[in-house]
Amino acid sequence: MPSRAMPVIQQKQKKVSQEFHSSQHVQQISSRKSVSKSVKKEQVEATEAMAEPAYKVPAFRQRQPEGMQEYQRMAAHFGRDLSSLQQELHRMKVATHEQVENIEITREVKEKMSVRKEFQAETPKAPDFLVGLRSHTVWEKSPVKLFCTVSGSPTPIVKWFKNADPIDPLSAPGKYKIESKYGVHSLIISRCSVADSAVYSAVATNTEGKIKSKATVCVRIPLLSGIHRSKLEVTFLDRFGVTFGTEGQSVTLVANLLVVPDLPNLPPDAEWYRDDTLLKPSRWAEMSICGGAAKLTLPHLNKDDEGLYTLRIWTKDGTTEHSAYLFVKDATPSVAGAPGAPMDVTVSDANKDYILVSWKPPNTTNEPVITGYFVDRRKSGTQDWVQCNSAPVKVCKLPVHGLTEGASYHFRVRAVNSAGISLPSRMSTGVTAADVESDVEGVPSAPGQVIASRNTKTSAFVQWDPPKHLNNLMGYYVDCCVVGSKTWMPCNHRPYKLTRFVVHGLIPGETYTFRAQAVNAYGLSDESQESAPLFIDAALTAPSAPYGISLLSCDGSSMTLAWKRPKNTGGTKITAYYLDKREAGHLNWKEASQSPATIRVHKVENLTAGLFYEFKVQAGNLAGVGLASEPSKAFACEAWTTPEPGPAYDISFWEVRDSSLLLQWRAPMYNGASPVTGYFVEMAKKGSSDFVTVNAEPESHRYLKVTGLETGALYVFKVRAVNAAGKGKASEVSDAVCVKALAGTKEIEYGVDEETGDVFLSFEASEISEHSKFTWSKSYKEIAESNRVTASVAGRRSKLTFVNPEKEDLGIYSVAVSDANGVSASHTISEEELNKMLELSYNIRHPIVPLKTELSYEVLEKGHVRFWLQAQKMSSAVSYRFIVNDKEVTSGEGHKISHDVSSGVIQMTIEHFTKANEGTYTLQIHDGKAKNQSSLVLVGDVFKAALKEAEFQRKEHIRKQGPHFSEYLTFHVDDDCTVMLVCKLANVKKETTFSWFKDDEEIVLDVAPNPMSGSCALPIPTDQGIYKAVLSDDRGKDTSVYDISGQGKVFIVKRLSICCSSASELMLQCTPEGIRLQCYMKYYTEEMKTSWFHKESKIASSEKMRIGGTSEMAWMQICEPTDREKGHYTIEINDGKASHTRAFDLSGQDRGRVVGGLPDVVTIMEYKTLSLTCTVWGDPQPEVTWFKNEQEVVSDAHNKITFESGKFSSLTINSVTVEDSGKYSINVRNKYGGEFVEITVSVYKQGEEIPEPKLGQMSRSAAAPKSPAPPSKPQTPAPSMKPATPTPPPSVKSPTPTPPPSVKAPTPAPKSPTPPRSAKSPTPPRFMRSPTPTKK
Repeated sequence: MPSRAMPVIQQKQKKVSQEFHSSQHVQQISSRKSVSKSVKKEQVEATEAMAEPAYKVPAFRQRQPEGMQEYQRMAAHFGRDLSSLQQELHRMKVATHEQVENIEITREVKEKMSVRKEFQAETPKAPDFLVGLRSHTVWEKSPVKLFCTVSGSPTPIVKWFKNADPIDPLSAPGKYKIESKYGVHSLIISRCSVADSAVYSAVATNTEGKIKSKATVCVRIPLLSGIHRSKLEVTFLDRFGVTFGTEGQSVTLVANLLVVPDLPNLPPDAEWYRDDTLLKPSRWAEMSICGGAAKLTLPHLNKDDEGLYTLRIWTKDGTTEHSAYLFVKDATPSVAGAPGAPMDVTVSDANKDYILVSWKPPNTTNEPVITGYFVDRRKSGTQDWVQCNSAPVKVCKLPVHGLTEGASYHFRVRAVNSAGISLPSRMSTGVTAADVESDVEGVPSAPGQVIASRNTKTSAFVQWDPPKHLNNLMGYYVDCCVVGSKTWMPCNHRPYKLTRFVVHGLIPGETYTFRAQAVNAYGLSDESQESAPLFIDAALTAPSAPYGISLLSCDGSSMTLAWKRPKNTGGTKITAYYLDKREAGHLNWKEASQSPATIRVHKVENLTAGLFYEFKVQAGNLAGVGLASEPSKAFACEAWTTPEPGPAYDISFWEVRDSSLLLQWRAPMYNGASPVTGYFVEMAKKGSSDFVTVNAEPESHRYLKVTGLETGALYVFKVRAVNAAGKGKASEVSDAVCVKALAGTKEIEYGVDEETGDVFLSFEASEISEHSKFTWSKSYKEIAESNRVTASVAGRRSKLTFVNPEKEDLGIYSVAVSDANGVSASHTISEEELNKMLELSYNIRHPIVPLKTELSYEVLEKGHVRFWLQAQKMSSAVSYRFIVNDKEVTSGEGHKISHDVSSGVIQMTIEHFTKANEGTYTLQIHDGKAKNQSSLVLVGDVFKAALKEAEFQRKEHIRKQGPHFSEYLTFHVDDDCTVMLVCKLANVKKETTFSWFKDDEEIVLDVAPNPMSGSCALPIPTDQGIYKAVLSDDRGKDTSVYDISGQGKVFIVKRLSICCSSASELMLQCTPEGIRLQCYMKYYTEEMKTSWFHKESKIASSEKMRIGGTSEMAWMQICEPTDREKGHYTIEINDGKASHTRAFDLSGQDRGRVVGGLPDVVTIMEYKTLSLTCTVWGDPQPEVTWFKNEQEVVSDAHNKITFESGKFSSLTINSVTVEDSGKYSINVRNKYGGEFVEITVSVYKQGEEIPEPKLGQMSRSAAAPKSPAPPSKPQTPAPSMKPATPTPPPSVKSPTPTPPPSVKAPTPAPKSPTPPRSAKSPTPPRFMRSPTPTKK
């Protein structure tokens, strides 16, 4: 230490040494903080004179600029002291020379210089807080400032933490502000909320150690003492995010909670806020908290609902809250271009004469300027809106007069511009007493400078200076625009009060500009100046720590290291890596090199053999230097001598898809005793140590595509190099990779430019960052500079264009995008694909006009001939020419040439086509660079056919000028098998006559033909003859002739075909003799060859099986059927050309029938009740219908019909009269057949002689009065066939039998068995005698 007795020169020299060391210390600090300043010339000279140059701290350790001012002050002071010291030394040297010898002085100076060298380095000092942090308690929405003062050597670096989490000011723009000046470090927290209550700490660090200071910030809510804290612990599990909605829609904000304890009847207390205003349940806001979720539903969105929504939950420790912004867009206007609806309509009671209505104007970006507003009012309890002002009011307030005192009113506002009127605003809630503020007239001035900065990948932080003239400012509107477009989009739809705003919903990778407008009651200000363009990406931060430090080689005095890049690069390119080292077991770290590394491989030299070293790495980018990596494991500094190669390194993954990926790596730095010949790749699922070798043979390339992976699984990989000595060391295990394609992943497109014809590969990245670069490779080797391809980039798309594609360009091409989460793709160009692209390229560079059709011709009416061609597409600038027999033809007399661009048709019409037009026709087309031609040879037979057709069409045109046949005579057989001659007429009038002729003799009809009907018909016999029809009037005459000679057979075949095709399906008819199968048709004749088959055996007519027919049907009678007659029956009808078959299956089910219970005759006295009851049977259950005198009986009060249990049917006639006498019958039928039973009922009056009843057996089956028409699709298998047995006589029953009392069944709806009157009955006509005659 210096003392008073110390010689003056010694004290001065000590001062020089100390101050020189202080200067060097400042220089080291500034160098660590990346500050580059020049030092005065005198300082440099003094430094060189007084001492050897000390070790210079590298400039790459520069980190913060806060030490600049201190450095400049010390440098200036040091320069002044050094200059005065030199003068004093010189004076002392001269004086001393007079007293002592020069040698002694020199020796003394040298001794003192050695003392200065010993004290050159100041003693390092660990960080120390001179002033520590102090705790604060503040009100909610208030700012708070924490500060501390730190000392230490070297100058410590201070970082701030909240509850042990680092504070990043860019993560919440405007929330935190960190400052550091003159050793005083501060943290400012703006607009504190309850969530900001935490323990904050400042951590000061330098090479000598680390120290921490803590303070607690407690944020209080006003009136907190009146609130009872909850005893529940509540944690947010899933929070609602930034939400976008449209007016009129419904939106629900949901936050999932974990509540402990979870009591269903005692949910936690929750409060919802919009822009710090407490919301209450209403028709516009519905709130609930149950089932572990807090919900806020806005059932009918309005722009009034836009804002920052906060959910505050009361918990055991106070409150926890979450906030997110809700954006509400304008609803689609009723008129295009109309403005959006106004908002925030409020009313105030200014005085007794009027009510003042005020509102906020909507934002306008691309719509016309708002010219005014209409205010509507409605009395409470009514639905009718009344317009208050006849002309639009320009300011955002209106005094409404003429209101009824004591009445309650609601108001709404509509905006007006030149395009129309907006939708109405949300109606006001009522009148609130308030004074009217005196406003300064006029809109506010435009906001000041707008600055936009990054926030997240889909949002930006925008701030601006307030306008100079506020004029009772209501808020601001923010607009954004994509650079390159002229369309401005609103970012908020409700005025925002602060001068900063976070714009959400932006497109990642796009570049935007922003502007702001101020709003007051008089409208919107002018737009501010646009901000500088901003690329949308995450905010720049310092990178995270590198990791995975590995040793690649060692020669005994140096080590080559590699490491993995940080997982988070901070949103920009990493520019440097800083490597530190230390001996194993030591605490102090030293810089491994004087300059930073720019790649992730670095050779550390000047190491001591035999020692163990540890290393750590820091990454730096534009935002600063990130955290250091974890120390590596201790590496021994021993020379590698093994014959096997060292480890491969830098494993990376590209082209990750749902079941495959591409693996790439770098070659070992140490090859061993011989060159590396290949590589083996090993893989395992994450968490497993069972690695399997992927490739059976060594891979000579440094890449490998691995396929057959499990989608969504995590895999890790290792690579081993191989040389002649064997497998080398395995690489470090790679990071885990998820085998799943990124969302929006696209592949490389291979195509040809439609304009230039260039063959190219194109790739569009699903995501990029501002510093992303596209790297194209062939066979996974980067294409640096090549005269065969050129690469270009436009936005997210990169294109690799081939200069002159050849076979040399075949192979695998890949593209990778840096800083884009591994976006990459590859494409293999094959020879076949290349030839296809070359052909397409040639067609584009040597274009032709594509044709849909070649040149062809058609003959039009009037005998005109049209030559035409159709191109696939052509422009309006197309030119063409027709060449006929080597001579160009132009449009003129006899030729009409035209074209239609939309259809691509070019045509030439020759009006009079003659023999002179024979030859070759050519059409030549030019359209821009494209051209084409097409030729048509029209000679010989082809020309003769065209000429003949032209002449025919010319004659036809002349014929059609008068009355003519549009369709000539032809014959037609109608449904009744009548042969008719028919023709159709055209161009007729009342005076036109029509005549029929046969063999030139006119046929006179009872009813003359009517030409005006448009057609005429003549029934003809099938004999021979020539028929003619003549049509004529004063305009001309037309004739049609038809010769029917030899057509008789054709007529017969046509008739038979119609009749056979009309055959119905086979139907079953029950007869007294047995069963009859019958087939109806329009006409039946013996000329039709009819055959019947039973089980594929042809049936011949016999006594058992009788075959016959009528003019309407063919039938076969099965007499007394037994079980032998069961089976499949078929009828085959042949009309001479084709055969028609119909089939029926007699499967043996039971037909409907009457089992017993009905008498033949019943006699009963008047006014008695008659009950006719019987038992029926059938499978399936039959339908029962009652008749009286062949007319169906309908169930009513007088005649009651019942059908019970599917077996008992009865007809009950209440209070019978003489009119009820008659023949009654019952029809029992199912799909397999039925039975018809008749009963005669006689009613006599009281006092008359009782007629003797004739009690006989049950009547036999009789034919139904009317049988149903043949169904379109009959499903009637055969009825039950049993050996014929006599029916036992029924027991004699009372004239009025009644059903058992226990049977109760609803009366079925009557179903008439009779067909329509037009239907043809399968039974004989009614005037024919029934097979079972009724008893008289």
